[in-house]
Amino acid sequence: MTIGDKIRHIRNFRRLTQKELGLKIGLDSKSADNRIAQYETNYRVPKKDMLAQIAEALDVNVMNFTGSAPSCAEDIMFTFFWMDEENRGMINLFQLVRNPDKTNASDDTTVRYYDNDDWPAYTPVGIYFDYGIVNDFMKEWLKRKEELKAKEITNDEYLEWKLNWPNTCDNNRPPKTWRK
Repeated sequence: MTIGDKIRHIRNFRRLTQKELGLKIGLDSKSADNRIAQYETNYRVPKKDMLAQIAEALDVNVMNFTGSAPSCAEDIMFTFFWMDEENRGMINLFQLVRNPDKTNASDDTTVRYYDNDDWPAYTPVGIYFDYGIVNDFMKEWLKRKEELKAKEITNDEYLEWKLNWPNTCDNNRPPKTWRK
């Protein structure tokens, strides 16, 4: 998603008009809706200070619009979150379980799964991270996806968690503060 796509998506999620968002960030009432429309259509790209104002007005983490450093843990997660938002079924997470029969078998890196209707017709490719903090983040994301599937949280609560992540991580917040 482009920055403009993200602004539009979050603005609609917050149920704001383009004019209302423009006014919240201090734009003139005559041009507020036009400027936001220009951002959302990628005719204009807001500068970093404007993106910070937009993020504050939309009550989201500014990292939804700006990355801090290539390949940092947060950038990896926001990339995945927006891929998931564009197509909710695209990213499927699952917990791997250690096979007690195999230890120290570096020559066999195959991960086996029990084929059932939950898996695609083609053999999927897996990925894991040898990057502790990303692994911790992925575990929590798996937990949120499982809560969503079990209807313990709503689609809106799931999106809210992603939009304000990492401030909404379990270890960063009192219980349920991310739920509006």
